[in-house]
Amino acid sequence: MKRLVVLGGGESGVGTALLAKKEGYEVFVSDKGKITDKYKKVLINNEINWEEEKHTEDLILNADLVMKSPGIPEKVAIVQQLFAKGVKVISEIEFASEYTDSNIIGITGSNGKTTTATWTNFILKNGGLSVALAGNIGDSFAKAVLNKSAEHYVLELSSFQLDGVEDFRPHIAVLTNITPDHLDRYEYKYENYIASKFRITKNQTENDYFIYDADNPTIAEWLSNNKIKAKKLPLTFKNEVQEGAFLDKNNNIIVRIEDKEFIMAKEEIALKGEHNTKNAMAASTVAQLLKIRKQTIRESLGSFQGVEHRLEKVLKINNVQYINDSKATNINATYYALDSVSAETIWIVGGVDKGNKYEELLSLVNEKVKAIICLGVDNARIKEVFSNCVEHLVETQSMKEAVDFANHLSEKGDTVLLSPACASFDLFQNYEDRGRQFKEYVRSL
Repeated sequence: MKRLVVLGGGESGVGTALLAKKEGYEVFVSDKGKITDKYKKVLINNEINWEEEKHTEDLILNADLVMKSPGIPEKVAIVQQLFAKGVKVISEIEFASEYTDSNIIGITGSNGKTTTATWTNFILKNGGLSVALAGNIGDSFAKAVLNKSAEHYVLELSSFQLDGVEDFRPHIAVLTNITPDHLDRYEYKYENYIASKFRITKNQTENDYFIYDADNPTIAEWLSNNKIKAKKLPLTFKNEVQEGAFLDKNNNIIVRIEDKEFIMAKEEIALKGEHNTKNAMAASTVAQLLKIRKQTIRESLGSFQGVEHRLEKVLKINNVQYINDSKATNINATYYALDSVSAETIWIVGGVDKGNKYEELLSLVNEKVKAIICLGVDNARIKEVFSNCVEHLVETQSMKEAVDFANHLSEKGDTVLLSPACASFDLFQNYEDRGRQFKEYVRSL
């Protein structure tokens, strides 16, 4: 019996453990931190051996195969020891893909991947397909495969998940954009992060499709220097394309696939902002490829409600709009957020900085932001860049304190925007926890 060791006892780790057990592996789960009660129960009920708060070398280094959860960097000692022994270390996405024949739509990008994946899933469901959303959102892919939940999987894929990919091959791959992010995991080398994103297409063949933002300079440059086998379907605002999606001079989205055209006015799309127009183009291109009726695509683009923690309007209190954009964990996402607000803004920012170039936000901050509330353990860089831009810059150490300050500083007609541009791990469990706390304290004002 082959021995699979799973590093990390979270959603992807436990999903992999369950699938591996069903496929006849001897399974052991090891987590350097604590495993939550929810996942412990699952492991115990399924008689899977596990340990927490340690990695016991004798129980790990004898593995035939190791699945490393995406949150664990390759540089940690136990992973380096596995490499030295020649043990194969893969990602959950790689492992699970071997056990399904379903059609896979893989979606990645620095920003927009959650919205695009959720929107794509929404359209395909409305079109009557058997479809499930998994990966970096909702259930792990392994759990979805274990439950044989669908004929089509829409997978949101992070760069960390793609790092452990060897044979994984989505039939349709989407790359929403690439901007610097997570550089702390890539030796602060942008080219390493870019290579990671393009792993989504590395095993695709001439029979597969690669949908990408042709206006993104990083993507355009990589494609001009590297060949891919998949059929390229660009998304662009700049010029007409024979196949792919573009914006015409009347502001209509036009999607062209194999001589068939889908046309819809940009203003009829439910989510506003240029980035959401691109997300809509990507989702509707996938839908066209899968032969969803045009009427269904049109209705789905016009009625989609968006994603929790992404420019989510929480409440209006005394004519002040509170917006939760906790999912903005990098500069580019926060750029979109600030760009999308028109009112005077009180901006809540900060957390774990991944090598942010805050200077890229200066023009928008000067134009729109009247007060900055720092929410992080270390706010030195934020203060250094923005202290001369605004009248009020305060530091806080809890969400309650940040929301109370925002309430105090805001006036009628203002917007309070939580768009941290940083990871959340200094003060919160994750970006969801950060966003939910924001909503909770806003509602209790």
